[in-house]
Amino acid sequence: MPLFKYKAINSSGETEEAIRDFADEQALIAALQSEGYIPISVSPATGRSFLGLGGKQAKLTHKDIGMFTAELSTLLESGLPLDRSLSVLIDLSDDNERLSKMIGKVLEKVKGGSSLADALEKQTGVFSKFYLNMLRAGEAGGNLGEVLARLAEYLERSKELKDTVSTALIYPAILLVMSLASLFVMLTFVVPQFTEMFESAGKELPVPTQIVVALAEWLQKYWWILIGAAVFGSSYMKFQLADPVRKKVWDGLFLKFPLFGNIVLDKETANISRTLGTLLGNGVSILSAMVIVRETVDNLVLADAIQEAEGQLKQGKHLYDALHDKNVFPKMALQMIKMGEETGRLEEMLLRVAAIYDKQLKISITRFLALLEPALIITLGLMIAGIIVSILMAILSVNDLAF
Repeated sequence: MPLFKYKAINSSGETEEAIRDFADEQALIAALQSEGYIPISVSPATGRSFLGLGGKQAKLTHKDIGMFTAELSTLLESGLPLDRSLSVLIDLSDDNERLSKMIGKVLEKVKGGSSLADALEKQTGVFSKFYLNMLRAGEAGGNLGEVLARLAEYLERSKELKDTVSTALIYPAILLVMSLASLFVMLTFVVPQFTEMFESAGKELPVPTQIVVALAEWLQKYWWILIGAAVFGSSYMKFQLADPVRKKVWDGLFLKFPLFGNIVLDKETANISRTLGTLLGNGVSILSAMVIVRETVDNLVLADAIQEAEGQLKQGKHLYDALHDKNVFPKMALQMIKMGEETGRLEEMLLRVAAIYDKQLKISITRFLALLEPALIITLGLMIAGIIVSILMAILSVNDLAF
């Protein structure tokens, strides 16, 4: 369901802002009124996030959620009751006002008779459906501490996966920026120093030198066009990716890119397998789990494939058959899912798939960087060498020297 950002006045007269998923704006307004809120404004929320963070109230980070989950799991497994555990967490999070305030609200709900999942759900826009359904399954099965431990591990592995991708791209990004900056400095500051000498010589310059000089003069006059083009390109991509229809087209193209497409597919496969395996292992039905999994997928081509698979599961098909028909998921992952269904160990096999594709993702990133880094270095070297050679050719021509 779509996400909506709302501002409303609660029963205490305080203004609250948060994000909630509902079928439409009118349904959200009706729900807020039934809960005792006075809606002020409701509007579509932009962006997608695993935790669904957003709004002024929901400022908790992925790290905050992970810390809360891990510490609450430890306290519950040590034998403390839920309300006492939450009280301890309030004391432990004194240095984090946002987290401490959120836990305080949850404690009030729990003391009022709410379950932990219901109390956390009231903190709208903070916890995902995946998180809440896991808690409900744990509370129903009487193993809330164990489920929280699994959730903490899941959040940590998800964070490691994202950090692996972002960290791996830092060096190529720096290299690309430095390469462009070096070329810009040479063309706008170094080459013009020689231009006056070439003009005073009164001789026609070699063609390579003429090209370099013309490029340098163009950059000096119209450098702002490059900045404008970069801003326009960035804005255009944001516009394209903001619309689900256009984003799906781009997501399909991303999957087809050499090397980069493998990185996207490996990342999403690991995420899908880990989320589905964790949910099934905690008693969530496969149809409910598939709905939750779909909401954690960034690539809309894969998300739509999962949605179509949901319909086939309702018709009685096995998970392997439903996913295999889409022809977008890796064959090895599908075969392992098939094996898991045949042996009755689907949850365990899905978690193994996640571990395998975590490793595969690192391999794909390593291969991508192994080609990208030397390609950038060689390209920069050739361009700088070309500029230097063109200048030397002009100097030799001006002095009537020959090799």
